[in-house]
Amino acid sequence: MPSFDTVSEANMVEVRNAVDQAGKEISTRFDFKGSDARIEQKDRDLTVFADSEFQLNQVLDVLTGKLVKRNVDVRFLDRGKIEKIGGDKVKQVIKIKNGIETEAAKKIVRIIKDSKMKVQASIQGDAVRVTGAKRDDLQATMAMLRKEVSDLPLEFNNFRD
Repeated sequence: MPSFDTVSEANMVEVRNAVDQAGKEISTRFDFKGSDARIEQKDRDLTVFADSEFQLNQVLDVLTGKLVKRNVDVRFLDRGKIEKIGGDKVKQVIKIKNGIETEAAKKIVRIIKDSKMKVQASIQGDAVRVTGAKRDDLQATMAMLRKEVSDLPLEFNNFRD
């Protein structure tokens, strides 16, 4: 039976490249001269450091611009609270989401079932597998999910015929 997986995963190579490019731009920009503005990455956590909240927002603007240029959806970023770390310096931890949470997966399955298409959806860990008898039904399901689910960056992979 034809099937595909609906997943939500960021391309970590492109994220790493975007962080590196943003770091280079921050180190050469005049308005960041002499400041402690920087971005550090550990696995799926980005930590943004700056001298003030305004500067932190500027660093985040540079980072999101670089991510967009590298075709990484900014909906993957889960921003934490802004924390003060000694003096005026601030930091913010940003987590990169991976996989579809259970609630969102249930919502996707419900959307597919309510559409009355001739496909079945099942939750497989942090992905949703959709199976159907015809390839055309699966492609119609992909188009419908792209239109209906706007709060998650969805990708479709593992297409089997």
